[in-house]
This record gives sequence, C-alpha cells and structure tokens, in this order.
Amino acid sequence: MSAYLIGRVQMRDPFWVEEYGAKVQPLIQKYGGRYLVRAGKMEILEGSAPLPSVMVVLEFPSMEQARAWYQDSEYAPLIKLRQGGSDAELVLIEGI
Repeated sequence: MSAYLIGRVQMRDPFWVEEYGAKVQPLIQKYGGRYLVRAGKMEILEGSAPLPSVMVVLEFPSMEQARAWYQDSEYAPLIKLRQGGSDAELVLIEGI
C-alpha cells in the first residue's frame, strides 16, 4: 500500500537548498519514491494557519520504504543540512 510523506518547510536561510536538492533526489528514487508536489503556488481555502515557504508531497510504495529512506545513513547529513536553514514538519501517512 502506498505511503505519502507530507512536508511543511519554513525557510530561515536557503543556503542548503541546492546541495540538498541534488543529493536527496537519488535517495528518494532508491526507495521507490517520487515527488508529487515540490513547492508550487499555494493558497489557503480554509483555516488560519500561515502557509509554509514550501510544501512537499512524496509518494513511496509503502510505509516501510518511506521509513527506510528517512533512516538511510546517507540521508542523515542531509537532514542536518535542511534543519540548519529551515524548520519542517514531516508527516508519513498510509494511503488507501
């Protein structure tokens, strides 16, 4: 069953974006993942929470594959890189 990672990212300093983007894509693909949403135009239809700088939606073949991607030792330094210039909320959701 597919799984979806939804990320709300608030940029503090975009110094990390170029390096992160170049290195994270192959890791996502390694676990069968793909981007469904990466940044793009956003608008609030309901609610009052402020929009983040960036929204990301990744699709993986399963929850296990998504967790394996996130826990991959090659991804660990990229997490630290991202956290150095942004605040993020990442939610993993099982699809139907």
